[in-house]
Amino acid sequence: MDFSQAVELRQHRRRFLTNAGMGLGVSALANMLSNMSSANPSNTRPHPDGEPGLHFPAKAKRVIFLFMAGAPSQIDLFDYKPELQRLFRSELPASVSQGQRVTAMTRGKAQLIAPSKFKFAQHGENGIWLSELLPHLSKRVDDLCIIRSLNTNAINHDPGKTSFCTGSEIPGKPSMGAWLSYGLGTLNKDLPDYVVLPSAFWGGKVNVQALYSRLWGSGFLPSKHQGTSFQAAGDPVLFLSNPKGIDRSVRRRMLDSLGELNQKHFSEIGDPEIETTIAQQEMAFRMQSSVPELTDLSEETRETMEMYGPDVDKPGSYARNCLLARRMIERDVRFVQLFHRGWDHHSRLPENLTAQCRDVDQPTSALLMDLKQRGLLKDTLVVFAGEFGRTVYSQGNLTPNNYGRDHHPRCFTAWMAGGGVKGGFEYGTTDDFSYNVVDGSVHVRDFHATMLHLLGIDHQRLTFPFQGLEQKLTGVDPSRVVHEICV
Repeated sequence: MDFSQAVELRQHRRRFLTNAGMGLGVSALANMLSNMSSANPSNTRPHPDGEPGLHFPAKAKRVIFLFMAGAPSQIDLFDYKPELQRLFRSELPASVSQGQRVTAMTRGKAQLIAPSKFKFAQHGENGIWLSELLPHLSKRVDDLCIIRSLNTNAINHDPGKTSFCTGSEIPGKPSMGAWLSYGLGTLNKDLPDYVVLPSAFWGGKVNVQALYSRLWGSGFLPSKHQGTSFQAAGDPVLFLSNPKGIDRSVRRRMLDSLGELNQKHFSEIGDPEIETTIAQQEMAFRMQSSVPELTDLSEETRETMEMYGPDVDKPGSYARNCLLARRMIERDVRFVQLFHRGWDHHSRLPENLTAQCRDVDQPTSALLMDLKQRGLLKDTLVVFAGEFGRTVYSQGNLTPNNYGRDHHPRCFTAWMAGGGVKGGFEYGTTDDFSYNVVDGSVHVRDFHATMLHLLGIDHQRLTFPFQGLEQKLTGVDPSRVVHEICV
């Protein structure tokens, strides 16, 4: 290796490590130092109190979280309210709104009711109502456990997303995937425990909000547990490829030498983050082989590609990310989170929601079908949710065919499938205006507790000591497991 190659290698390594703080590059390629056997998932890392990772038998081993960033309208997709048609443009009754908090965009303005313009129909063995915007998902309704009574405290996007992804509106807490990596360990030594796949609205111009890496960060947990964000162009993970002129054998020798130095440093000061760095660098080296194989779709059958829809050939699309998620689950990635942006429809909702559903409906249905055909759905929990819901009253121009909706935390819809939940099942009821929960309230904390339960974890016992508290994903407020939706 000549001098110029050595300089380039050092520069490449510096960039590789510097990006750790942003959740990118090798430091985001977190892997458990404890190399647990994938053949025995109960043999997981111990907690500080000595308890095993699994507190009871798990229904699910892995999670695919389809996060619809921007908040889909439950009234136009899942929560059928036909009686609203006769109330078009009437004022939302004060007995319904009850003086509850609204956003600054609504405060002081008339709250005129906007019924959904979309038709609903019953599907599946139990006659579950779904919107005409979801024709493909409607065919999979017998696999869905639909929760219509979800609610949250957050009324704006940033705290709403942060709360749903980390359990707290306050930034800096570990994400769900990080908690699972910490609590359950790894199933695949050649890929990260936690992978993030972002995509955005492809159908037209709409408010596509930025994402922030703290949504998949490790917070106060060791940095090896943070998520790895895959990119749509270039290296799937930043700086994964060797620089020009550097082959695999040179990289191996460099890592061996660097590992010796890091081990010496660790023996002197005992900082656990040094061991994390060693593990991350070794993971990155293995990923130079495993990631190209993972992202190569050339061996997928034509039937499979067509099942995911026309956007599957488009890098960075939701459809392609759904197919990649299935491939990751096959390789035992513990937690895969898709962020699909573009659901913030304060105006022109019918136009934008139609295009947004065109993006996600077929690929989501295909993902469920693909997992089921391969025997993976039974122990993979698939979750579909946004950060909150949308209001029954309109924003912007209001006509029977054109309206928008504001943020609404009091009730919204999410669904789960596979991994120990009841299929073809509905839980929770909202009032006639899809404004308040009437029965079966499920706070986001309860949702998290239930997800952990399905993965074999008692949410009260998955803790980490920080700032004088035994910190938990579900926080300090009361939360419950929604046993009614579990098989």
